[in-house]
Amino acid sequence: MATIATATEDGKQSAGRRAFRLSPSAISYLQATPLIAILGFFFLLPIAMIAVVSFWDYDFAGLYPDFLTMNYTDTLGSWVTWKTYLNTLKFTAIVWGLTLVIGFWVAYFLAFHIRKTSTQMILFLVCTVPFMTSNIIRMISWIPVLGRNGLVNSTLIEMGVIPQPIEWLLYSDFAVVLAMVHLYTLFMVTPIFNTLMRIDRSLFEAARDAGASGWQVLWNVVIPLAKPGMAIGTIFVVTLVMADFSTVQVMSGGQSASVALMMKNQMSLLQYPAAAANAVVLLAVVLLMVAAILRVVDIRKEL
Repeated sequence: MATIATATEDGKQSAGRRAFRLSPSAISYLQATPLIAILGFFFLLPIAMIAVVSFWDYDFAGLYPDFLTMNYTDTLGSWVTWKTYLNTLKFTAIVWGLTLVIGFWVAYFLAFHIRKTSTQMILFLVCTVPFMTSNIIRMISWIPVLGRNGLVNSTLIEMGVIPQPIEWLLYSDFAVVLAMVHLYTLFMVTPIFNTLMRIDRSLFEAARDAGASGWQVLWNVVIPLAKPGMAIGTIFVVTLVMADFSTVQVMSGGQSASVALMMKNQMSLLQYPAAAANAVVLLAVVLLMVAAILRVVDIRKEL
Protein backbone atom coordinates (compact mmCIF):
# COMPACT_ATOMS: atom_id res chain seq x y z
CA MET A 1 0.00 0.00 0.00
CA ALA A 2 2.85 2.38 0.81
CA THR A 3 4.35 1.76 -2.62
CA ILE A 4 1.04 2.55 -4.33
CA ALA A 5 0.66 5.76 -2.31
CA THR A 6 4.18 6.89 -3.19
CA ALA A 7 3.56 6.22 -6.86
CA THR A 8 0.32 8.16 -6.69
CA GLU A 9 2.05 11.15 -5.08
CA ASP A 10 4.84 11.06 -7.70
CA GLY A 11 2.21 11.01 -10.43
CA LYS A 12 0.45 14.01 -8.94
CA GLN A 13 3.73 15.97 -8.70
CA SER A 14 4.59 15.09 -12.31
CA ALA A 15 1.14 16.19 -13.47
CA GLY A 16 1.57 19.43 -11.54
CA ARG A 17 4.92 20.11 -13.20
CA ARG A 18 3.36 19.47 -16.60
CA ALA A 19 0.49 21.81 -15.74
CA PHE A 20 2.90 24.70 -14.98
CA ARG A 21 5.14 24.05 -17.99
CA LEU A 22 5.25 27.08 -20.31
CA SER A 23 4.72 26.84 -24.03
CA PRO A 24 7.66 27.54 -26.40
CA SER A 25 6.07 30.83 -27.54
CA ALA A 26 5.71 32.01 -23.93
CA ILE A 27 9.34 31.13 -23.25
CA SER A 28 10.37 33.13 -26.33
CA TYR A 29 8.47 36.18 -25.10
CA LEU A 30 10.06 35.87 -21.65
CA GLN A 31 13.52 35.70 -23.21
CA ALA A 32 12.78 38.83 -25.24
CA THR A 33 11.36 40.73 -22.25
CA PRO A 34 14.67 42.39 -21.19
CA LEU A 35 15.28 43.68 -24.72
CA ILE A 36 11.68 44.87 -25.01
CA ALA A 37 12.01 46.67 -21.68
CA ILE A 38 15.24 48.39 -22.72
CA LEU A 39 13.90 49.46 -26.13
CA GLY A 40 10.65 50.60 -24.57
CA PHE A 41 12.36 52.74 -21.93
CA PHE A 42 15.15 54.23 -24.05
CA PHE A 43 13.43 54.35 -27.46
CA LEU A 44 9.63 54.20 -27.40
CA LEU A 45 9.14 56.25 -24.21
CA PRO A 46 11.19 59.26 -25.45
CA ILE A 47 9.32 59.23 -28.77
CA ALA A 48 6.01 59.10 -26.91
CA MET A 49 7.10 62.03 -24.71
CA ILE A 50 8.07 64.07 -27.79
CA ALA A 51 4.68 63.32 -29.35
CA VAL A 52 2.90 64.44 -26.16
CA VAL A 53 4.91 67.66 -25.84
CA SER A 54 4.20 68.50 -29.49
CA PHE A 55 0.57 69.25 -28.49
CA TRP A 56 1.46 71.52 -25.56
CA ASP A 57 1.19 75.27 -25.44
CA TYR A 58 4.14 77.54 -24.70
CA ASP A 59 5.32 81.10 -24.43
CA PHE A 60 8.53 82.86 -23.40
CA ALA A 61 7.92 81.91 -19.75
CA GLY A 62 7.38 78.16 -19.96
CA LEU A 63 5.46 75.14 -21.21
CA TYR A 64 1.80 74.45 -20.50
CA PRO A 65 0.35 70.94 -20.82
CA ASP A 66 -2.57 71.05 -23.23
CA PHE A 67 -3.88 69.42 -26.39
CA LEU A 68 -3.46 71.93 -29.21
CA THR A 69 -2.86 71.36 -32.91
CA MET A 70 -1.37 74.82 -33.24
CA ASN A 71 2.20 73.55 -33.47
CA TYR A 72 1.38 71.22 -36.36
CA THR A 73 -0.68 73.91 -38.09
CA ASP A 74 2.18 76.38 -37.85
CA THR A 75 4.66 73.75 -39.03
CA LEU A 76 2.75 72.33 -41.97
CA GLY A 77 1.10 75.63 -42.95
CA SER A 78 4.32 77.59 -43.36
CA TRP A 79 6.01 77.85 -46.77
CA VAL A 80 9.32 78.24 -44.92
CA THR A 81 8.90 74.76 -43.47
CA TRP A 82 8.11 73.24 -46.86
CA LYS A 83 11.08 75.00 -48.42
CA THR A 84 13.30 73.72 -45.61
CA TYR A 85 12.05 70.17 -46.11
CA LEU A 86 12.71 70.40 -49.86
CA ASN A 87 16.22 71.68 -49.16
CA THR A 88 16.82 68.80 -46.74
CA LEU A 89 15.52 66.27 -49.28
CA LYS A 90 17.81 67.82 -51.89
CA PHE A 91 20.84 67.28 -49.66
CA THR A 92 19.63 63.75 -48.91
CA ALA A 93 19.21 62.80 -52.57
CA ILE A 94 22.59 64.21 -53.65
CA VAL A 95 24.53 62.73 -50.73
CA TRP A 96 22.78 59.37 -51.15
CA GLY A 97 23.64 59.20 -54.85
CA LEU A 98 27.30 60.10 -54.31
CA THR A 99 27.81 57.81 -51.32
CA LEU A 100 26.11 54.94 -53.17
CA VAL A 101 28.42 55.23 -56.17
CA ILE A 102 31.59 55.77 -54.13
CA GLY A 103 30.65 53.20 -51.50
CA PHE A 104 29.79 50.51 -54.05
CA TRP A 105 33.07 50.82 -55.94
CA VAL A 106 35.15 50.93 -52.77
CA ALA A 107 33.37 47.83 -51.47
CA TYR A 108 33.66 46.14 -54.88
CA PHE A 109 37.41 46.78 -54.96
CA LEU A 110 37.90 45.45 -51.44
CA ALA A 111 35.75 42.37 -52.03
CA PHE A 112 36.87 41.24 -55.49
CA HIS A 113 40.22 42.83 -56.30
CA ILE A 114 41.99 42.19 -52.99
CA ARG A 115 42.77 38.49 -52.70
CA LYS A 116 44.10 38.21 -49.16
CA THR A 117 41.63 38.47 -46.31
CA SER A 118 44.23 40.14 -44.11
CA THR A 119 44.82 42.84 -46.72
CA GLN A 120 41.09 43.36 -47.05
CA MET A 121 40.76 43.90 -43.32
CA ILE A 122 43.74 46.27 -43.22
CA LEU A 123 42.37 48.40 -46.06
CA PHE A 124 38.92 48.39 -44.49
CA LEU A 125 40.40 49.56 -41.18
CA VAL A 126 42.21 52.32 -43.09
CA CYS A 127 38.77 53.51 -44.23
CA THR A 128 37.67 53.69 -40.61
CA VAL A 129 40.68 55.73 -39.41
CA PRO A 130 38.95 59.12 -39.94
CA PHE A 131 36.10 57.93 -37.73
CA MET A 132 38.49 57.79 -34.79
CA THR A 133 38.15 61.58 -34.58
CA SER A 134 35.10 63.72 -33.94
CA ASN A 135 32.66 64.57 -36.73
CA ILE A 136 33.17 68.25 -35.95
CA ILE A 137 36.94 67.96 -36.37
CA ARG A 138 36.61 66.12 -39.68
CA MET A 139 34.09 68.66 -40.88
CA ILE A 140 36.10 71.72 -39.84
CA SER A 141 39.19 70.26 -41.51
CA TRP A 142 37.63 71.18 -44.88
CA ILE A 143 37.68 74.89 -44.07
CA PRO A 144 41.44 75.45 -44.66
CA VAL A 145 41.15 73.32 -47.80
CA LEU A 146 38.16 75.03 -49.40
CA GLY A 147 38.55 78.58 -48.02
CA ARG A 148 39.22 81.68 -50.09
CA ASN A 149 42.92 81.44 -49.28
CA GLY A 150 42.78 77.70 -48.80
CA LEU A 151 44.76 74.91 -50.35
CA VAL A 152 42.53 74.40 -53.41
CA ASN A 153 42.26 78.07 -54.39
CA SER A 154 45.96 78.74 -53.74
CA THR A 155 47.00 75.76 -55.89
CA LEU A 156 44.69 76.68 -58.77
CA ILE A 157 45.86 80.31 -58.75
CA GLU A 158 49.54 79.32 -58.70
CA MET A 159 48.91 76.94 -61.62
CA GLY A 160 47.20 79.74 -63.55
CA VAL A 161 43.93 77.82 -63.85
CA ILE A 162 41.84 80.59 -62.25
CA PRO A 163 42.61 84.34 -61.94
CA GLN A 164 40.92 84.76 -58.54
CA PRO A 165 39.67 82.51 -55.73
CA ILE A 166 36.49 80.52 -56.22
CA GLU A 167 33.96 81.78 -53.70
CA TRP A 168 31.47 78.90 -53.76
CA LEU A 169 33.91 76.23 -52.56
CA LEU A 170 33.19 77.12 -48.93
CA TYR A 171 30.04 78.29 -47.14
CA SER A 172 27.77 76.91 -49.84
CA ASP A 173 25.62 73.89 -50.66
CA PHE A 174 28.65 72.39 -52.38
CA ALA A 175 30.62 72.46 -49.13
CA VAL A 176 27.69 70.93 -47.23
CA VAL A 177 27.38 68.04 -49.69
CA LEU A 178 31.15 67.46 -49.77
CA ALA A 179 31.39 67.31 -45.99
CA MET A 180 28.40 64.98 -45.72
CA VAL A 181 29.81 62.62 -48.35
CA HIS A 182 33.07 62.57 -46.42
CA LEU A 183 31.25 61.88 -43.14
CA TYR A 184 28.79 59.21 -44.28
CA THR A 185 30.39 57.23 -47.11
CA LEU A 186 31.64 54.55 -44.72
CA PHE A 187 28.03 53.86 -43.68
CA MET A 188 27.44 52.82 -47.28
CA VAL A 189 30.71 50.94 -47.73
CA THR A 190 30.27 48.64 -44.72
CA PRO A 191 26.91 46.98 -45.55
CA ILE A 192 27.73 46.68 -49.26
CA PHE A 193 31.12 45.13 -48.49
CA ASN A 194 29.46 42.67 -46.11
CA THR A 195 26.95 41.69 -48.81
CA LEU A 196 29.56 41.32 -51.55
CA MET A 197 31.70 39.07 -49.37
CA ARG A 198 28.76 36.63 -49.09
CA ILE A 199 28.36 36.20 -52.86
CA ASP A 200 29.36 32.75 -54.09
CA ARG A 201 32.29 33.21 -56.47
CA SER A 202 31.18 30.20 -58.52
CA LEU A 203 28.34 32.36 -59.85
CA PHE A 204 30.91 34.52 -61.64
CA GLU A 205 32.52 31.49 -63.24
CA ALA A 206 29.12 30.21 -64.37
CA ALA A 207 28.27 33.58 -65.89
CA ARG A 208 31.58 33.77 -67.73
CA ASP A 209 31.17 30.20 -68.98
CA ALA A 210 27.79 31.25 -70.37
CA GLY A 211 29.53 34.00 -72.35
CA ALA A 212 28.84 37.03 -70.13
CA SER A 213 31.26 39.93 -70.28
CA GLY A 214 32.66 41.66 -67.21
CA TRP A 215 30.02 44.41 -67.31
CA GLN A 216 27.25 41.85 -67.80
CA VAL A 217 28.46 39.93 -64.75
CA LEU A 218 28.47 43.18 -62.79
CA TRP A 219 25.00 44.25 -63.94
CA ASN A 220 23.23 40.88 -63.87
CA VAL A 221 24.97 39.11 -60.97
CA VAL A 222 26.80 41.47 -58.62
CA ILE A 223 24.38 44.40 -58.43
CA PRO A 224 21.20 42.31 -57.91
CA LEU A 225 22.88 40.33 -55.14
CA ALA A 226 24.26 43.53 -53.58
CA LYS A 227 20.84 45.21 -53.32
CA PRO A 228 20.25 44.26 -49.65
CA GLY A 229 23.53 45.87 -48.61
CA MET A 230 22.79 48.91 -50.76
CA ALA A 231 19.37 49.21 -49.11
CA ILE A 232 20.84 49.03 -45.60
CA GLY A 233 23.46 51.63 -46.51
CA THR A 234 20.73 53.82 -47.97
CA ILE A 235 18.76 53.66 -44.72
CA PHE A 236 21.87 54.65 -42.74
CA VAL A 237 22.77 57.56 -45.02
CA VAL A 238 19.22 58.88 -45.41
CA THR A 239 18.51 58.91 -41.67
CA LEU A 240 21.87 60.50 -40.86
CA VAL A 241 21.56 63.25 -43.47
CA MET A 242 17.96 64.05 -42.53
CA ALA A 243 18.99 64.45 -38.88
CA ASP A 244 22.21 66.42 -39.51
CA PHE A 245 22.27 70.07 -38.45
CA SER A 246 25.89 70.80 -37.50
CA THR A 247 27.27 70.17 -41.00
CA VAL A 248 24.64 72.39 -42.61
CA GLN A 249 25.22 75.15 -40.07
CA VAL A 250 29.02 75.18 -40.26
CA MET A 251 29.71 74.36 -43.91
CA SER A 252 27.02 76.66 -45.31
CA GLY A 253 28.01 79.53 -43.08
CA GLY A 254 24.38 79.95 -42.06
CA GLN A 255 23.29 80.46 -45.69
CA SER A 256 21.42 77.18 -45.97
CA ALA A 257 18.88 75.40 -43.80
CA SER A 258 17.69 71.92 -42.89
CA VAL A 259 14.87 70.54 -40.80
CA ALA A 260 17.20 69.45 -38.01
CA LEU A 261 18.82 72.91 -37.95
CA MET A 262 15.37 74.49 -37.76
CA MET A 263 14.53 72.31 -34.75
CA LYS A 264 17.85 73.21 -33.13
CA ASN A 265 17.08 76.91 -33.53
CA GLN A 266 13.60 76.41 -32.08
CA MET A 267 15.04 74.65 -29.04
CA SER A 268 17.58 77.40 -28.55
CA LEU A 269 14.61 79.81 -28.35
CA LEU A 270 12.88 77.49 -25.83
CA GLN A 271 10.13 76.66 -28.34
CA TYR A 272 10.12 73.00 -27.35
CA PRO A 273 6.55 72.11 -28.45
CA ALA A 274 7.17 73.55 -31.92
CA ALA A 275 10.44 71.65 -32.15
CA ALA A 276 8.67 68.48 -30.98
CA ALA A 277 6.03 68.88 -33.69
CA ASN A 278 8.78 69.28 -36.27
CA ALA A 279 10.47 66.18 -34.87
CA VAL A 280 7.29 64.13 -35.21
CA VAL A 281 6.80 65.27 -38.80
CA LEU A 282 10.46 64.53 -39.61
CA LEU A 283 10.17 61.09 -38.02
CA ALA A 284 7.08 60.36 -40.13
CA VAL A 285 8.89 61.43 -43.31
CA VAL A 286 11.93 59.28 -42.51
CA LEU A 287 9.76 56.27 -41.64
CA LEU A 288 7.92 56.62 -44.96
CA MET A 289 11.23 56.71 -46.81
CA VAL A 290 12.50 53.65 -44.95
CA ALA A 291 9.23 51.82 -45.60
CA ALA A 292 9.54 52.59 -49.32
CA ILE A 293 13.09 51.19 -49.33
CA LEU A 294 11.97 48.03 -47.54
CA ARG A 295 9.14 47.56 -50.06
CA VAL A 296 11.65 47.63 -52.91
CA VAL A 297 14.39 45.49 -51.33
CA ASP A 298 14.07 42.65 -48.81
CA ILE A 299 16.90 43.09 -46.30
CA ARG A 300 15.85 40.36 -43.85
CA LYS A 301 18.48 37.97 -45.15
CA GLU A 302 21.19 40.49 -44.21
CA LEU A 303 19.98 40.98 -40.64
